[in-house]
This record gives sequence, C-alpha cells and structure tokens, in this order.
Amino acid sequence: MIQRIQTVYLILTFLAVGVLPFIFPLWTLSDGKDYFFMQNQFYVILFGLSTAITIYSIISFKKRQTQFVANRLNIVLNLILLGLFVYHSLNLSGETLVVSEKGIGMFLPILAIISLVLANKAIKKDEDLVKSVDRLR
Repeated sequence: MIQRIQTVYLILTFLAVGVLPFIFPLWTLSDGKDYFFMQNQFYVILFGLSTAITIYSIISFKKRQTQFVANRLNIVLNLILLGLFVYHSLNLSGETLVVSEKGIGMFLPILAIISLVLANKAIKKDEDLVKSVDRLR
C-alpha cells in the first residue's frame, strides 16, 4: 500500500485537508485575529468530508477504480471549497481603511487538488499496466 506513489500523494492530500487547516489560518481579520476554518460550520463540514474521502481512498488501495472515483469526487469537493474561499475573500465588505490579509490556509485546497490529480494519474498508470498484462495472458 505505502510503496505505491498514489498513496504518497493521498497522504499529502490528507495533510493538506486534515492537518494543515488547524495550523494555518484562512485569513487574518482587520482587527488582527486569525480566522480559522473552525469558525465556520460549513467549512468544517467540507474539510471533514474531504478528509474522510481521502482516508477512504487510502484504505481502498486494492480497488483502483473506486479509488479513482473517490479522488474525482474529492477534487470536486475541494474546487467547491476553493470557490467558497474566493467568494468570501471578494465579498469582504467594510475594509476601506484596514485590509485583512489572506492566509496560506486559503491555498490548501489547491495543494490538495494538485496531489489528487497526480494520484489519479498514477492510479490510471497502474490500471493500464494491469490491463496490458491481462492482455498477454
């Protein structure tokens, strides 16, 4: 399981959506306080769902097609999360004098999407290899 490259990519995804959001704030408010994802219930649900799908994908390493579909679902979920972050950052009103700073936490879904795409590429490569060996039998 761990010797496959897609598992390494999925562990990176797990770190990006399951661990790093607790460390890095999404943005810093104008009063200097950090805004973490835990302050919004919808973000908690989306990050939790993405983490659960990633864990399921890591566990189902024997079923490559299921793993591939779960990763695609996770990519869509992270795109929705990224879209919500962009929408929220563009709709911050009342910041005429003091502008809030965007944190690195806003870019964690991008890291997750990149590693999920690389994992899917490796899964497809494994699937093609298995199909070519089956053809030889």
